[in-house]
Amino acid sequence: MSVDPQRHALGAAHAELMGVAFDSFDEEREEITLRFHAPESFITPRGSVQGGLVAGFLDEVMGWAHVWATKHEEAPLNLEISMTLLRPVKAGPLVGKGRVVRRGRRVTFLEGELFDGEGNLLARSSSTAIPTPRPTGEK
Repeated sequence: MSVDPQRHALGAAHAELMGVAFDSFDEEREEITLRFHAPESFITPRGSVQGGLVAGFLDEVMGWAHVWATKHEEAPLNLEISMTLLRPVKAGPLVGKGRVVRRGRRVTFLEGELFDGEGNLLARSSSTAIPTPRPTGEK
């Protein structure tokens, strides 16, 4: 599947920091796969990515699942995000999978997972969000 970079904000400054790259979208499952690269600058003295930054990877992948599921017409506005850290997230390549669990007119439920390069599950998340028209970035 080819991706038109003009239709996607994957090139936004925050996405560049996370090294985000589109991988695939499964329309039937409403599941997106994104690739990330956690830079050394995200690493704490404990040797792993700071927890709030892990939440950023998961937020990104859940949000894009909703965007793709609505054919780029909507973006979720988070009301709540829950995250569970299962293993330390190290610098380097990561794979995120985000999916729409249930999409309604007033509320959307999303899930995300973050894996290391070997496929080990590192973190999971869920979000309750309001579907909103996708911002255009125009002022």
